[in-house]
Amino acid sequence: MWFREEEAIKLDGLSVAQMKELHEKAEKHAFQAEVNRMMKLIINSLYKNKEIFLRELISNASDALDKIRFLSVTDKEALAANPDMNIKIKADKENHVLHITDSGIGMSKDDLINNLGTIARSGTSEFLTKAGENDAQMQDLIGQFGVGFYSAFLVADKVIVTTKNNDDEQYIWESDAHSFSIVKDPRGSSLGRGTTVSLHLKQEAYDFLEPDTLKDLIKRYSQFITFNIFLWSSKTEMVEEPIEDEEEAAEAEKAEDEEDEDVSIEEEKEAKPKTKEVEKTTWDWDLMNGSKPIWTRKASEVSDEEYVEFYKQFTKDMEEPMGKIHFTAEGEVTFKSILFIPKKSTSDLLQNYGKKMEHIKLYVKRVFITSDFEQMMPKYLAFIKGMVDSDDLPLNVSRETLQQHKLLKVIKKKLTRKALDMIKKISDEEYEEFWKEYSTFIKLGVIEDASNRTRLSKLLRFITSSGEETPSSLQSYVERMKDKQEHIYFMAGSSKEEVASSPFVERLLKRGYEVLYLVDPVDEYCIQAMPEFDGKKFQNVAKEGLKLGDSEKSKERKEAMEKEYEPLLTWLKETALKEKIEKAVISERLSDSPCALVASQYGWSGNMERLVSSQAYAKKNDPTQNFYLNQKKTLEVNPRHPLVKELLRRVETDQDDLTTQDLAQVLFDTATLRSGYSLKDHVGFAARIEKMLKLSMNVSPDEKVATTATATIIKTCTHARMHARTHLYVCMYICTYVRMYRYTRARAH
Repeated sequence: MWFREEEAIKLDGLSVAQMKELHEKAEKHAFQAEVNRMMKLIINSLYKNKEIFLRELISNASDALDKIRFLSVTDKEALAANPDMNIKIKADKENHVLHITDSGIGMSKDDLINNLGTIARSGTSEFLTKAGENDAQMQDLIGQFGVGFYSAFLVADKVIVTTKNNDDEQYIWESDAHSFSIVKDPRGSSLGRGTTVSLHLKQEAYDFLEPDTLKDLIKRYSQFITFNIFLWSSKTEMVEEPIEDEEEAAEAEKAEDEEDEDVSIEEEKEAKPKTKEVEKTTWDWDLMNGSKPIWTRKASEVSDEEYVEFYKQFTKDMEEPMGKIHFTAEGEVTFKSILFIPKKSTSDLLQNYGKKMEHIKLYVKRVFITSDFEQMMPKYLAFIKGMVDSDDLPLNVSRETLQQHKLLKVIKKKLTRKALDMIKKISDEEYEEFWKEYSTFIKLGVIEDASNRTRLSKLLRFITSSGEETPSSLQSYVERMKDKQEHIYFMAGSSKEEVASSPFVERLLKRGYEVLYLVDPVDEYCIQAMPEFDGKKFQNVAKEGLKLGDSEKSKERKEAMEKEYEPLLTWLKETALKEKIEKAVISERLSDSPCALVASQYGWSGNMERLVSSQAYAKKNDPTQNFYLNQKKTLEVNPRHPLVKELLRRVETDQDDLTTQDLAQVLFDTATLRSGYSLKDHVGFAARIEKMLKLSMNVSPDEKVATTATATIIKTCTHARMHARTHLYVCMYICTYVRMYRYTRARAH
């Protein structure tokens, strides 16, 4: 080095008399009124996040180095005084002083007065207004309004700046936050070129003299600064040293003689000095930012291995990323970014959905600013990790608050588009794994992000009735649609087995139509948020509006059946189920089941009712929820089913018969269960089943319970033996619905 390290870093190598003389000769200056007020706010109001002072001072040093590097392009002599371009940090624990030295452009005497004694007009009023409104948020303003240097007073009660510019002599600037003084440095050009900021720390800030604290802060905020950052650090190692003490030498010689007693020495060995292994502490400059920012290079120049290494170091993840994208955005705001998709999702990612996730880090000129930005990425892409580095959000230049918010919105929009492009490019083999990990997030995105809904819909995958185990995309479904099929059919439930056995899909499957099986809780919400896909509208097969035959023959057959079953349909609507259904109609969707309950086009399906009712934070007696839950449904009957035919015959014969009314009630209850809804009258349902059991076993409905259990068992067994053959099928039919009811109740709870 062209100068001694100790002199370059040490601020005051002057005697007490010399220091006193300097203070007397120094020019005294008062801060501008606004600067004074601002520093009072910083010192008195900012209690949190004091550590950002180091980020600000390192950033200033980096800017100074950038300036001298720029000048050196046209002026070859600009670097002559000091060819090194780095930042050095040294802690003086004995005197409680922290030194930050750079070999940048330095400042002249006028620069010291103008740069450190005043503040740029732009943004000053906004800073003071903002600070006055909410002192608790002061830490978020540092670095946003051109006040970075003054953050030094968060931890120091006195700041001394020694600086040397190529066009001026070396000066010392000193301040206690109330006023400042400037004096020519009697040591001459000890820096050569550059600046040293020396902070005389407050007692509560002594922790910033600890090497581990400084290392952590440098790596957190400044690890990707372009210029090397060195920290004056110590390390302990074992070294060999000659033995000088005579007694120690004698003991060592004696030990060697004892070891060589049984060894025959035939030739003399050269005499070697006696040594011992001792622990020694050495001090040297330790490089803190060895990792260089790969995002500043072109994507074509970075290898896959470098991306993987950067990802593991950046995210602390042990596995390789599933996907990545490296791009530069230009336009209203220019920034560079690298985004990654982790191979595995963390266990608490969905539990913390909507909370702040610090997965996207914001850098300004490679200086880490924050990862606590809600606007940086939409909630449904919280699993994406990466960084953004923009030169359009300068750390040390003032900017308007509204302008800042606008730029962040632009960045968010571009990040979202690029993240979706990255997901789209995942290979088919890897996409299956991606869907297992992050499917819920994509579906939530369809619900929340209307502007990107079309892009997100192309990423959706669902199990279908096609028989394939691999989920199908909507695009693949559309390509497999039958001729003249106008809708994408879907059915929602709690499992694939439940949906596949639903009465709503019976006719569709028999006719060869493919049905989407929505078995995740969020699926039905997701599909409802999409009006259509590729020009095809969605049709919930559990709701009104399903039409399977538009031919003239189909219409004629349906009209004939409606005329034939009009007595039954009218009786069900106006008499038997008057308070329970909206209407009764002939069904086009049923094949094997006798009847089903169908919701209106804007009503809730059985699956939706179950989801809403099971919400832990649902409001009790919510008017909107009660409106949907109490909506009457349409009862669709299957005219080809024998039970429906028999019920029609009974209605035409004697519609006032109590047994006929009970049969209608039981059919309604079973339809409610098969359609995925829950029964409201459980006691009445059980009573009707018991009544039918008594009738099937020739037990009088009015017969009382026996006084002893034995008598009841004997009597029941006698009736069962006498009428088993006659009523076996009726019992089996009723018991089947009882089991179905119990199963549905257990699943609902």
